[in-house]
Amino acid sequence: MLFGDSLMAGYGLTQPFHLSEILKKELANENIKSEIINASVSGDTTFGGLNRIQWSLADKPDIVILGLGANDMLRGIDPKEIKKNLEQIIILIQKQKIKIILTGLLAPESYGNNYKENFDKIYKDLAKEFNLILMPFLLEGVALNPKYNLEDGKHPNAEGVKIIASNLKPFIKKSL
Repeated sequence: MLFGDSLMAGYGLTQPFHLSEILKKELANENIKSEIINASVSGDTTFGGLNRIQWSLADKPDIVILGLGANDMLRGIDPKEIKKNLEQIIILIQKQKIKIILTGLLAPESYGNNYKENFDKIYKDLAKEFNLILMPFLLEGVALNPKYNLEDGKHPNAEGVKIIASNLKPFIKKSL
């Protein structure tokens, strides 16, 4: 299950180019049969994710790929609050004995060194604290590259989604 925001939901792309579809093909190329539920919501925050995690888990996924926090950061929400919401989401997922792959994000320097430092370490700290598989940066090789983003410069285009899927695949294989 993909549980994130527009970066995972497929913002601006048609269904065949959503991360869930590309990821399923990537895994099939490795002879891994999968059903990938895209429970991501464009514009979602960690607080929104916390409010909807329970009913999303009703689908009983084996693995949750947790990718929230980008919209919190864009709104300048205190990293302590972001971390607290993610902790609560993680606890609820782990109570159901579901594996988690946490996808990290990085704040731009324009938010100031203090905010960037505190935001960037959220994911490493949570992965360590809850013994999670961590993909350090969801947008590795995609962020800030116009070739792999929609015109808004924030959301991956179809080629960017392929890179994200390819980067995510080893973390999924590790969790199997």
